Amino acid sequence: MHSQNFKKRMANHKSALKRIRSSETKRLKNRYQAKTTRTYIKRLKNTTDKKEAQELLKTVSSMIDKLAKRNIIHKNKAANNKSKLTKYVNQL
Repeated sequence: MHSQNFKKRMANHKSALKRIRSSETKRLKNRYQAKTTRTYIKRLKNTTDKKEAQELLKTVSSMIDKLAKRNIIHKNKAANNKSKLTKYVNQL
């Protein structure tokens, strides 16, 4: 809460105040989506059942693609993650 008050004192224009508010909202949303995806990746890596892993892989791949599309993660990182997870599922 304190940091938000500090930021408000930094801005001198209405639009700058709004930008601070909206960028904070976006930051929290991006953080939530990235963290949820990481949780699903961990769940996939801990799976030993191939059928379940294949279903999870579809979900996780979709989530990773969405993060890359929204520039939350880099497209190459998304491709690397998907590649590694696919290799893992195939070797089960």
